Amino acid sequence: MAKHDEDIYTQRKLQGSYITSVVSITLVLFTLGLLGLLVIHAQSLSEYIRENIGFEIIMKDGVKEANILQLQKTLDASPFVKSTEYITREEATRRLTEDLGEDFIKWLGDAQNPLLPSIDVRFKAAWANSDSLELIEKYILENQYVKELFYQESLVHLINQNLKRVGLIILTFTALLMIIAVALINNTIRLAVYSKRFLIRSMQLVGATENFIRTPFILKGILQGFIGGILALLMLTGILYAALNNIPELALLQDVETVLVFYAAILLAGMLITAISTYLAIGKYLKAKTDKLFA
Repeated sequence: MAKHDEDIYTQRKLQGSYITSVVSITLVLFTLGLLGLLVIHAQSLSEYIRENIGFEIIMKDGVKEANILQLQKTLDASPFVKSTEYITREEATRRLTEDLGEDFIKWLGDAQNPLLPSIDVRFKAAWANSDSLELIEKYILENQYVKELFYQESLVHLINQNLKRVGLIILTFTALLMIIAVALINNTIRLAVYSKRFLIRSMQLVGATENFIRTPFILKGILQGFIGGILALLMLTGILYAALNNIPELALLQDVETVLVFYAAILLAGMLITAISTYLAIGKYLKAKTDKLFA
């Protein structure tokens, strides 16, 4: 009876150790995944902001619409342009009237409408920086039909400067958390293997090879990483769902394909880290002397 009670106690202890390992791995992967989602959405936000930076190209008075449309077509074919919008004199008048709340044309009397047709240009994120925009500005102003070009140069510089600064901070924090995550999972696995060091020695004494001993431990470690990864992904999905419900605008930054790839990376990372950690921990006790097992 005493032997039976001891076996039950040992079994419960091993199960408790297994559950503790899975919970620890889950929490570490969840924290890492949460920061990863933050990085992904920060990148999407950065691209969204950059792609809303653009030029307002003011055309000269009297330019034929066909020439304006030809310029728009040329811009659409350019590698740096994301989208363009042709704004006629009438459309510009309508928009200004809506902004002012009254028809300003009647105050001009017989004077000609001073508004000119224009093309609004939005750039691809990679081109929305000060150096590239200066080159693009010179290129566009060479067109004989363009009167002037307007964009907030100081705002563009400020946006890019702040985005770089925030990106560097997030990248540094991510690297530190990654190191901590690997260390925590490694220590968790080592503790789990430590509780079975005598079992490892018993298997050695009956003639089991190193690969025979390692394989079940590594497979169990991979399973722990898989379960921990699945639980972490479920928690991340819940957080993401709640965030989208409370902040619908986040849908604009959502890239389902990128998120799914990131989910797969988290799951594989959990399995890989636990497998490597288990392999190294087992190796330590395979080579340990008997008296060291009691340390």
